[in-house]
Amino acid sequence: MKIGLIGLGRMGSAIAYRLQKANINILAFDPSENAKNIAAELKIEFSSKIEAISQKVDIIWLMVPAGKIVDETIEKLLPHLKKDSIIIDGGNSNFEDSIRRYNFLKKHQINFVDCGTSGGLHGRENGFSLMVGGDQNIFEKLKPIFQAITAKNGYEHIGPAGAGHYVKMVHNGIEYALLQAYGEGFNLLKNGHYKNLDLEKIASVWNHGSIIRSWILNLSVEIFKEDQELKNISGEIGENLTGRWTEQEAEKQNIPLDLIKKSLDIREWSRKSGGNYATKVVAMLRNKFGGHEVKKQDK
Repeated sequence: MKIGLIGLGRMGSAIAYRLQKANINILAFDPSENAKNIAAELKIEFSSKIEAISQKVDIIWLMVPAGKIVDETIEKLLPHLKKDSIIIDGGNSNFEDSIRRYNFLKKHQINFVDCGTSGGLHGRENGFSLMVGGDQNIFEKLKPIFQAITAKNGYEHIGPAGAGHYVKMVHNGIEYALLQAYGEGFNLLKNGHYKNLDLEKIASVWNHGSIIRSWILNLSVEIFKEDQELKNISGEIGENLTGRWTEQEAEKQNIPLDLIKKSLDIREWSRKSGGNYATKVVAMLRNKFGGHEVKKQDK
């Protein structure tokens, strides 16, 4: 089996690494200047022209930023694609865009699969979680690829076109609220009645048998082991569009989303105000699992 991979950023190169370990051949493309070096380090074949990908393989994984660039990439590939080729969008695309792309490509006898991808930086070694939308028969053909990329039992066919990205959208909304809850709890522990509590010890003991144990707490232990004061970083929290899409979908369906909405509002506030200790914890957690930027504290 051979797969085309477009995009060799943090996530794309991690996916390439896992595919390579599973002896799945890769032909990669990325327009960045360093992409050829990344491909050489991964020991995968690299093409300097995107057209060559669609000419040489019939399964193509897109790991590019959501939005216009996905459509532009498909437009470049389409004239050269073989009939019944498969395009997998593994980014954080809007589910409505994924439905549109599925229907557009179906008219051209090309299959489209939307694949919500979770796992962050640690997915490279631990495996990713994949939420797959699209036709069941195409999903079946792609199982060897999904098995190579994921943690054990880490992929499922979620439903028809768009369902994979829909579920990933909601996943990200939940993530926002979870991170904020942990951040606020640690803020109270840090600045509440007891002033000298060891947050590393607390996070560690919580992670052994408690109801709120989680991978996020594992990362919290790492953060507090390095620094519990967090004085030198800003409390500004970035966000991608998936959280807002989750909020908008909930409003459209008239479903309350109070905690997730509040966490989004707090992120917006943090970027205006510089945040507080809780948002610093959230910013550090995002950096730990996803490599997201943490700004330095203004002097």
